[in-house]
Amino acid sequence: MKTVHLLLLVCLLFTACKTVKENGVASFYADKFNGRKTASGAVFRQNKLTAAHRTLPFGTKVKVKNLSNGQTVKVVINDRGPFVQGRTIDLSKKAAQKLGILRQGVAPVILKYKKKKSKPALYYILLRF
Repeated sequence: MKTVHLLLLVCLLFTACKTVKENGVASFYADKFNGRKTASGAVFRQNKLTAAHRTLPFGTKVKVKNLSNGQTVKVVINDRGPFVQGRTIDLSKKAAQKLGILRQGVAPVILKYKKKKSKPALYYILLRF
């Protein structure tokens, strides 16, 4: 019986995340923000692969794909923003360079990230055993 409970618990843990896709527009930080603190408390560095998003939890790993040229980059969310209407994510200069958007400044993108699902009641029941 304990084996069945353990198997159910393992299955629940492996289905606790789902991949989310979000379409939007990416831009990148101005140089004046280099060295300043981000909303997460980390110091912003243009040479790191980081980004700002309005709602994603700090530490979320996001794969960003430039829909204009197909280039991709993986970034970590460590700040809030962008604060320009119509934009979805603000990238560090290094991330923007990898996406090939330094010249135009903005690009249509698709974001992919894992979103944690809330655990079903069965999960908490199984924890008792």
